[in-house]
Amino acid sequence: MSPRTLKVYLFWIRRFVRWAGLRHPSEISEQQVAAFLDLLASRLSASPTTQGQARAALRFLYGRVLGKDIALPLHLERIRRPQRIPVVLTPDEVKDILAQLQGVPWLIAILLYGSGIRLFECLQLRVKDIDLRSNEIAVRSGKGDRDRWAPLPRVARAPLTAHLVRVRNLHRQDLRTGLAGVPLPSALARKYPNAPRDLKWQWIFPARTPFVDRVDGRSYRYHLHATAFQREVKEAVEKAGITKHATPHTFRHSFATHLLQSGTDISTVQELLGHSDVRTTMIYTHVLTRGGGVRSPVDALLEVASRSPAGAG
Repeated sequence: MSPRTLKVYLFWIRRFVRWAGLRHPSEISEQQVAAFLDLLASRLSASPTTQGQARAALRFLYGRVLGKDIALPLHLERIRRPQRIPVVLTPDEVKDILAQLQGVPWLIAILLYGSGIRLFECLQLRVKDIDLRSNEIAVRSGKGDRDRWAPLPRVARAPLTAHLVRVRNLHRQDLRTGLAGVPLPSALARKYPNAPRDLKWQWIFPARTPFVDRVDGRSYRYHLHATAFQREVKEAVEKAGITKHATPHTFRHSFATHLLQSGTDISTVQELLGHSDVRTTMIYTHVLTRGGGVRSPVDALLEVASRSPAGAG
């Protein structure tokens, strides 16, 4: 599991155990598990996403850790996220935002909009995942733990090549100062013990400062934190004078919508985005048919009135 998933699961398991009076989970009944999840929905008004995270964490706890299947009430099984129309930028708005960015934030934004990858997929890219010859990006363990290929924008090749030189120099400096390299999933680290110090496993967007692992006490370099780029985008949107609620994920929405507008087949867009179901991709077709493309009847009414002679009728 990804570190983010582990963090979320541990959060909900701790919260559940505290709610149950610090009893061992094996002593807590299925009815109480259902009551805890019901509490999130009824009294705390938690979003469907929050409820889904808590449910997944508790199912993992009972199914994978305790070896006990739990049956939840039917209404808890039917939790669904409400479908929202995504915020999409126009090409000019994307250009205005990019004009406010520079350096690494600009390069990340180019990859998000030009490749359609998610922010965390971008930040978790390693040197080996970039194919400059084929103009492709290998997205490893994306959402749903699926791998896929994404297009590498041609305009990103030259700045990305220069950036990779800086990454290589930083890596050499880290090796000289005794850093243990980059963190890897435990299974990979056992199979390839030298991989953390190999250039091809280094992050494309490394953090500025290393961190000390609390488990082994060694210093590693992690990738750039998401909040740093999120702040850059927020400031760029404000400077560009854009009033839409644009976030880093808006670049991905804009990528999909602009591809469909240019005539790209929806199944191709689905594959590039990594959606397992085409119905998820279909949300962008609603953006294409939104109200801005329909002529309002009041426009025709007032045009007729403006053409009428003064005092007529």
